[in-house]
Amino acid sequence: MLRKSKHKLKVWLQNIRFGDAKSISLYQLLELYVIGVIKGTLTTRASSIAFSFFLSLFPFLIFVLNIIPFVPIDNVESTFSSFFLSIAPSEAQDFLNSVLYDIQSKPRAGLLSTTFVLSMFFMANGVNAIFGGFSESVHITLSRHFVRQYIYALGVGVLLGILLLISIAGYLFFELLLAETFDFGFELRPWIRIAFFMGMAYLVSAILFYFGTQRGFSTFFSLGALVTTCLFALTSYGFGVYIDNFGSYNQFYGSIGAILILMLYIWLNAIVLLLGFELNASIAKLKQA
Repeated sequence: MLRKSKHKLKVWLQNIRFGDAKSISLYQLLELYVIGVIKGTLTTRASSIAFSFFLSLFPFLIFVLNIIPFVPIDNVESTFSSFFLSIAPSEAQDFLNSVLYDIQSKPRAGLLSTTFVLSMFFMANGVNAIFGGFSESVHITLSRHFVRQYIYALGVGVLLGILLLISIAGYLFFELLLAETFDFGFELRPWIRIAFFMGMAYLVSAILFYFGTQRGFSTFFSLGALVTTCLFALTSYGFGVYIDNFGSYNQFYGSIGAILILMLYIWLNAIVLLLGFELNASIAKLKQA
């Protein structure tokens, strides 16, 4: 009975086809995707990404806060801080808030300062670690030269920083416009923030997937980026609920618990990013076959 049900399910999945001339079945995609996830050592790759990303997180904040003065809009800095803190787990927000305050309160020497140059270097390291995690997929047979990949990583890091500031400026403008146009505009603020969060998650995922491998491997608008965005939202919500109700890191580790929570959160989202990439890699391999 069970074997018969499995056979029916397999036939049903094989009949669901997509791609050019309906050449790819859903069964082929799921089979290749599961192979990539199991054999791709996702947790090891995610650990490498999480460590490098954690080291590059604060240099990235320095980079963004250095270019904020060039944005001719009021309240961009405070909006960036509040948005950044809203993404982080609640138990880590006090720690991150103190870091942001320390960066903002100290005078910055400008775009040519040593601190700024070093922040760009470490930021590129974080993006390069993500690209390195992509290249270790079992479905990837070609990878860039180290120097070329690092240049791409630096460019993508700068692009993400600028995109973040433009998006926050757009969010501020849209929020004010909505508040002035409709009486219930302020009531929609939480939904605007969620929509902004989802849009940013999709754009960041799409940019990383598009530039993270050889040209032509992935399209900019992809199923993997959409899946990553949805999983990122679910992971953020679920992790927040777990930490608020069941986590006891601060009781065991004190103030250092915030750092552990932040690293665990980054690690989980690194897995989510790799899951989305493996989906794109599976689709690309089936199209090339």
